[in-house]
Amino acid sequence: MFEMRTRDAFHRDAAAVNADCISCRTDRFLLMIPAFLLVFSAAAYRITTGLLIHSGATWLSNFTPLAAIALCSAAYFPGKYKFSVPLVTLFISDAVINFRYGAPLLDSQIVVRYVALAVVGCAGLLLQNRASLKTLLPACIVGSTFFYAITNMFSWLSDPGYTKNLAGLIQALTTGLPSYSATPSWMFFRNSLISDLLFTLVFVLSINLGRSAEGSRARAAVPRAA
Repeated sequence: MFEMRTRDAFHRDAAAVNADCISCRTDRFLLMIPAFLLVFSAAAYRITTGLLIHSGATWLSNFTPLAAIALCSAAYFPGKYKFSVPLVTLFISDAVINFRYGAPLLDSQIVVRYVALAVVGCAGLLLQNRASLKTLLPACIVGSTFFYAITNMFSWLSDPGYTKNLAGLIQALTTGLPSYSATPSWMFFRNSLISDLLFTLVFVLSINLGRSAEGSRARAAVPRAA
């Protein structure tokens, strides 16, 4: 009889622990909803600007925080969402934009872009235990620069329009090929860096506000001592 009561008590304790774990995971996911919406909004914005560029809105060129999405998602999101959310949203936006202009959905340039974003995501993964504006803003600058340099260097290597020497590399990193866009490459970098910094700032603030609100609710739920 004693063993049965002990076994029942053990099962009740285990069920309570499981319920607490599920509740914690649910609360953590709910805290991330604003951040998820921010990522999806950035993807929708990328699609919108990608379609507007065709009508001459060149000031919007590359004003999309791709590196920041990869960095912040890996630093803050739960495990299975760290890489899946940024890569899936990027893929969807690529699919819409490329379909609009009749471009292939998958080519070497796109693969390099995804690999570069995965590397930036790995940097976010390294910072997940000390993620804050103090660590992520400098990492955002490095990640944005890395993403720009890798993708443009690959364009220099793969595009026959560039001469394969130092002058051609400098052209790829500064002005680009006028046959592709009237917007110089440096302006693409400027816009992407600004958008990455703004996204990182808003993303971290949304996370901190959510945590502060959750902490306030938790303190309010604790009964006061008489």
